[in-house]
Amino acid sequence: MAGATSLRRGRRPFGTLALLAALLAALVGPWLASTATAGVLPEDRADVLYHRYDGGGVVVDGPSVLVRKKVGDKVSVVANYFLDMVSSASIDVLSTASPFKDERKQMSLGVDYLRGKTTYSAGYIDGDESDYLAKTAYFSISQDMFGDLTTVSIGFRRGMNDVYRNVKDPVSGAKSRDPSFHQDMDSRAWSASLTQVLTRDLLGVLSYELVTDEGYLNNPYRQIRYADATNPRGYSYAPEVYPRTKTSNSASGRLKYSLPWWRAAVDGTYRFYSDTWGVRAQTVQLGYTQPAFGRWIFDARYRYYTQDAADFYRDLFPRRNTLNFQGRDKELATYTGHTFGIGASYEFKVDRMPWLEKGTVNLRYDYMMVSYDDFRDVTAGGRAGSEPLFDLDANVIQFFVSAWF
Repeated sequence: MAGATSLRRGRRPFGTLALLAALLAALVGPWLASTATAGVLPEDRADVLYHRYDGGGVVVDGPSVLVRKKVGDKVSVVANYFLDMVSSASIDVLSTASPFKDERKQMSLGVDYLRGKTTYSAGYIDGDESDYLAKTAYFSISQDMFGDLTTVSIGFRRGMNDVYRNVKDPVSGAKSRDPSFHQDMDSRAWSASLTQVLTRDLLGVLSYELVTDEGYLNNPYRQIRYADATNPRGYSYAPEVYPRTKTSNSASGRLKYSLPWWRAAVDGTYRFYSDTWGVRAQTVQLGYTQPAFGRWIFDARYRYYTQDAADFYRDLFPRRNTLNFQGRDKELATYTGHTFGIGASYEFKVDRMPWLEKGTVNLRYDYMMVSYDDFRDVTAGGRAGSEPLFDLDANVIQFFVSAWF
């Protein structure tokens, strides 16, 4: 668009950042998914959620509604609507652009079909942002065996995404898509898991996932910086250049142990991730759940995450064309994260609503700390390459009401 300027430099304020994405998946994912266990259809249920993320100059909040209903004895249907309101003045935005606001919508529809001890699941997810359209289809099979002590699951999903770039008219300030920019990104994922009842009080889960991405994998707004003696600040900016393919592997193991004398449970998870870009990551998570006072359930959790940088990542390149591929996305940097979380759930019944079996009111809070080893805060000033290392603190709140009917 002639005369237009780039509106922002970060399509997703916390998008694929492994730590933040994994946290939101851990918080919201199980609530949204509610997928069927092999041999048993999920219960009829409705949920209304409000979530808020606030950290690093980024605020993301919005509602979500999920409804699941059985159709006969063999079919269950689930529908979900998810809305994010994004306000970003992150370090990426402040260093090369101006703060922005955006909206993200996601709608999904899924179905589970039960046949004996086997559950077939399929669904479709549609995501819509001003500069990004995502369409995902998925299918999975779960099978109970050995007296229902073992469950084996396999799954496949296919994502078809359209990447755009927003620009702002310098006169009117109106935001619109750049008609000269449109890229595709496709994703395929294969997964397998084994759930095993090990003892009366111990449950184990092993999971593996292979993901292949192809197409436009970088961010149309983000830039690298390189040393430039002709620039008074000591560096200049240039567009990032990423490979057009990536393959990642992740494997995880989880143990959950019941403490019958306390009516409590403890669980631990370890996950390893690697990809063809050179990123290696490890996650350790510990949790404790304690029922109390008849209707209350309290839980606490801790999560540790560490990641090595991608092969083509640098905070400051020595010159503009140092490598064939070049990136400065902090999500590809070396960093460590700690997350501390607590939650409470209260169960209730309403006698005047005989159709309502039960309901719960739930509140979750997480505090995150992220420290980067090789990503510097250029907004703090200083000699190029010697600026303070960037740290991020964030608060995540999730409040939702669930009703079984």
